[in-house]
Amino acid sequence: MGSRKRFSKADPAAFRSEALAQALERQDMAAVALALRNGNTVVPLLKPGPRDNPLDGGEVWTYRDPGTGDVALLLFSDARNKPANLPPSVGLYSPAWLRSFLSAHRDTLTTVFLDIAGPHPMQASPAELLAALDA
Repeated sequence: MGSRKRFSKADPAAFRSEALAQALERQDMAAVALALRNGNTVVPLLKPGPRDNPLDGGEVWTYRDPGTGDVALLLFSDARNKPANLPPSVGLYSPAWLRSFLSAHRDTLTTVFLDIAGPHPMQASPAELLAALDA
């Protein structure tokens, strides 16, 4: 898939999208779309890929609501915004990867949360984000 960087328990300061953080602070969906189209996004990993295989980016973690079965993808502008109760590993993924992942899982994902624990959370549907990435 698209380019991505994979790290496990690395310095969280290395995993940040300043443009996405600023767009979320302003709660500006157009700026969020621009940031997602032009920059990397921090994604929690259930299992990081092996260090000796750069083509294996690991397994992306998604949240399934036990009551409804709804599945959410969580994206972060900064690894430091990821709640501690999520898996410890993160990946830094490109816009091409995000577009591909959302397209492949559009029938499974019900929502996407950006910086769910703050400081400036937003929520969008996978269709909204795909439209933003393709604009």
